[in-house]
Amino acid sequence: MRHRAKPKAYDEINVTPLMDLAWVLLIVFIIMATATVQGISVALPRASSAPTLHQPHTKAVTVSADGRVFLDTSPVTLAELESELRQLYAADPELPVVVRGDAGVRYDEVVKALDVVRRVGIHNVGIVTARLVR
Repeated sequence: MRHRAKPKAYDEINVTPLMDLAWVLLIVFIIMATATVQGISVALPRASSAPTLHQPHTKAVTVSADGRVFLDTSPVTLAELESELRQLYAADPELPVVVRGDAGVRYDEVVKALDVVRRVGIHNVGIVTARLVR
C-alpha cells in the first residue's frame, strides 16, 4: 500500500490573474482619461510632434469649422468664455487648458480664443493637433 502524501500548502501565489486585472484597469483608465477632453468633433491640423497636456481636470476650448466656440461641450461666446475661465482659474491657478481648432477654421478665430486664455492669465496652455503619420 502506498501512503498518500499530505497536500502541501502553496508556497507561491499565482499573480497571472492579478496582472490581467491590472492591464484591464489600465486600459479602462486610459480610455476614460482621453474621453475627458473629447467634446466637439473637429478636423485637427497635423503636426509631427504633439506633446500632451492632458490632465484629469483639463478644460478644452474648441473652435469649430464655422467659427463657433465651445468650452468643453458647451457653446459660449468669447465674453462668456473669458468669464468662465476666470472663475475656473480663480479656483485653480494651475488649470490646464487645451485649444482645439478645426483645420478649416480661419486662423484668427483660434487666435481670438488663445487671446482670451492669455488675458485670463492661464499659462498652462496647449494646442491640440493630430499626430502626423509618416
